[in-house]
Amino acid sequence: MQEKIYYLNKEAVDNDIFFKNVLCLDTTNNYYWSDDWSEEFYIKLAYSGFISTSLEVNNDLVLLPELQFDYAVLDFEDLHISKKLQKLLNSDRYIFSQNTNFDEVLDQIDKLHEHNWLKGKYRELLTTLFEKNDLRDNFKVYSYEVLCSKTNKLIAGEVGYKTGNIYTSLSGFSLREKEFNNFGTLQLVLLGKHLEKEGYAFWNLGHPHMDYKKQLGAKVYSRDEFLKRFESSI
Repeated sequence: MQEKIYYLNKEAVDNDIFFKNVLCLDTTNNYYWSDDWSEEFYIKLAYSGFISTSLEVNNDLVLLPELQFDYAVLDFEDLHISKKLQKLLNSDRYIFSQNTNFDEVLDQIDKLHEHNWLKGKYRELLTTLFEKNDLRDNFKVYSYEVLCSKTNKLIAGEVGYKTGNIYTSLSGFSLREKEFNNFGTLQLVLLGKHLEKEGYAFWNLGHPHMDYKKQLGAKVYSRDEFLKRFESSI
């Protein structure tokens, strides 16, 4: 992480000249911090291409918006499905759902991630945004789940949001029991097929450094390349 993290507020992001000529062109800093946990600021950050996490500082949680240096972007025609996964996809072992287990997905993310940033004030904010989905057309928070068809047990899931015509993944989980091998990848493939069916422009998978994203078919975009496409598609 960078040596110094600068404070960021809504006014700075709202200032189009400052955003494009300073923040977007800064090749040294990608992380910023803020104590503004308002819904308006979070949505503005999302619409500007930031992906926000959180950071614990002096026993308090601050918002950690990141304007990434590069992004993993999946175009749905590039979605890769292995033979092993296709067999699982064709089975009757699972149920795929949207927004049916939002709180449990967050609980499992917290349980299975040793360093979970989706907690405290961040979880409260995301939950509030989720509960207000019906009040907004162009920004919505979603959970996507894969459940066992026999037991209805939650096996894998994730949370993310849509900005206009683009879906961005935030965090997810999959159970590690042997009987559920490949169900995490199954959830991703099912989500990709769902987003394509719903007419999304592309899928923003965030950091490109995890191998599974490239194996899924994602390509790496520089910040400049991503923001140009993001702005034209949103």
